[in-house]
Amino acid sequence: MIAWGLCTTLKAPVEQVLAFVAYHLDIGAAHLWLFFDDPDDPAFDAVAGLARVTAIRCDRDYWQGLMGERPDKHQTRQARNMQAVYKTTQLPWLGHIDVDEYLMPRRDIGRILEGLAGEALRIAPWEALHDPTMADDVFTARHFRAALRGNGPEAEAARGRVFGRFAPLLPQGVLSHSAGKCIFRTGLARFQPRLHGAFRAGKRVSLGDFTDEVALLHFHAEDPARWKERLSFRLTRGAYQYSPALQQWLLAADAAGIDAFYAAVQAPDREALTALRNEGVLLEATLGLRARIAAMEGADAHHNG
Repeated sequence: MIAWGLCTTLKAPVEQVLAFVAYHLDIGAAHLWLFFDDPDDPAFDAVAGLARVTAIRCDRDYWQGLMGERPDKHQTRQARNMQAVYKTTQLPWLGHIDVDEYLMPRRDIGRILEGLAGEALRIAPWEALHDPTMADDVFTARHFRAALRGNGPEAEAARGRVFGRFAPLLPQGVLSHSAGKCIFRTGLARFQPRLHGAFRAGKRVSLGDFTDEVALLHFHAEDPARWKERLSFRLTRGAYQYSPALQQWLLAADAAGIDAFYAAVQAPDREALTALRNEGVLLEATLGLRARIAAMEGADAHHNG
């Protein structure tokens, strides 16, 4: 069985950090590296003593030792943290995903990696949709939407069927990134992993197609209150700055317009879900995060006891 690990740079409530750890250890990660972007984050103490987990406070001394100073952009901090682990880990495979992203494999990831000849396992993102009927599960969703890719009249018509009047704002058919994430083979010469791809000797590496055996479930906007809280950051420094039409529309919209956008894009009714299903871009999954946290904490208490 091939061993693999994940690292993440995070700033999130304690229960979200615990959910990320409990889930990914449960599905077989050999080790997790958690880089706390806020060195005083209270979530640090909740996970620092867990088996198969390394928690790192990204304080001034950490950044000075790693590269002289703390990078301004959070994307750069994420990449540098991952690259530091990549250079030193003994695990044969390593990925970096965000704390609101969850790997959903069809079979054991170690088995999938065992049969992989290339440098990376590319994993496509599926965005979580809002579902007010579900009980809270830290990250709460049961329906996930993949990108509606492609150009031309057919692709444009498909986006129109799913997003209606908002289709022109979502040319990739997703609200967040469509680039996905990767689990990289380690020990490669002159190889530099990035958040969505990799470079070798300064040139971008072609990593092939997305696997059909693992999905990246992305809890980007399934919670309307949390989405609105983060909207300003995403419009100015986060994902939406790379989508000019979406950025401009949301910056100009009033509260009612933003609510209408969210309802159409992130809170699909039965008819909209059927449209997604007909386009082949709807996935259903239940993660059971609170149950996994309870199981992890129970096992940890038994081990320490």
